[in-house]
Amino acid sequence: MPTPLDRATSSRTPFFAFAAIVTGVAAWSIWGQDLFPSQDPQGDPETWTHDECVTWLKKRNLHPSPLATTAELLERVKANMRTPRN
Repeated sequence: MPTPLDRATSSRTPFFAFAAIVTGVAAWSIWGQDLFPSQDPQGDPETWTHDECVTWLKKRNLHPSPLATTAELLERVKANMRTPRN
């Protein structure tokens, strides 16, 4: 006598859809939200472009204003930079 699980897996389309969802959720939880991380700008912040400042701030969830100038973004970057620990 077939069980409810047997009946559910007998039609393959819903079973494979469910398996794909479970696989996707597992991959998301393993790798996190940032599957393809953007590179952090390197070097002195004084030489960074507007886009590099925006990238640095976004990566730290500091929500840069789209209307901010490069000088304003640079000021926020400097204010939020941490000194390295020894």
